[in-house]
Amino acid sequence: MKRALTTVAAAIMVMAFAAPVSAQNGRDLSPEEQAARQAERERARQEMMRMPNPIEPLNSVWIDELTWIEVRDLIASGTTTAIIPTGGVEQNGPYLANGKHNYVLQGACDQIARRLGNALCTPVLKLVPEGDPENISYPGTLSLRQETFRMVLQDVGNSLKSQGFTDVILIGDSGGNQRGLEATAITLNASWAGSGATAYFIPEYYNYNDVGQYMEEELGYVETINDGHHDDFYITSLMMVTSPESVRYHQRVAADEATINGLSIAPINQALEVGHKLMEFRTNATVKAIHAAMHGAGN
Repeated sequence: MKRALTTVAAAIMVMAFAAPVSAQNGRDLSPEEQAARQAERERARQEMMRMPNPIEPLNSVWIDELTWIEVRDLIASGTTTAIIPTGGVEQNGPYLANGKHNYVLQGACDQIARRLGNALCTPVLKLVPEGDPENISYPGTLSLRQETFRMVLQDVGNSLKSQGFTDVILIGDSGGNQRGLEATAITLNASWAGSGATAYFIPEYYNYNDVGQYMEEELGYVETINDGHHDDFYITSLMMVTSPESVRYHQRVAADEATINGLSIAPINQALEVGHKLMEFRTNATVKAIHAAMHGAGN
């Protein structure tokens, strides 16, 4: 192992300190010298790619939490599905953090990826279309133009494809994301034709009508009024699964404001139980939709 690491370390040194292929010692390189330099860099990269993992891998489905070696080994072992979750930063009433959708996705994508069994999640794309970036109505809202959003999604999708992911799943926790996600999947599939890689837009993930119906009919929680906030009991309970602070739970209890639309979020264990059940419901529906989409595409 020590010899392997020493060899890899040498390769890293070659890659890190090699001069640009266009110049060396103040003079331009000939085409032959450039080709030789590029070949040496590629040999060093290949040596690094053969480096064994010197430590126990982390049990995570989040690409940004893993090392490059852990991702490499997961792809090699069949983890070739990647999920791109998109959230948002917008006003959500007086109690919820602006990143409401991102908190929900932190719990949801983790469960969906683990349920699929061969999937990883990219970091939640927190910046999405929320309206005209030059005319924001509420402080704290951050917005991208639709074309910017789609270009970011395309670049992330192509990054995943280039390293061996064959199925790229696009989901969004906000209504403003859906059009761009669908358009991006179409664009990627047109450019990936014949490559063996496919992008899938899964609108079923965002079906909050079914979530609300499940909460009322199966769990017995019915919102009797509308407080007029950009908030619902099912959203609040889903956020609490990731972070009770994101809904200001303790502050609301102290201020006697621990209700939304006629339903109490206290005691905390009760609200968390609802949140976990709703998260499970959404996970089941999304995984079913992903399987159906892949089957329909012949995968």
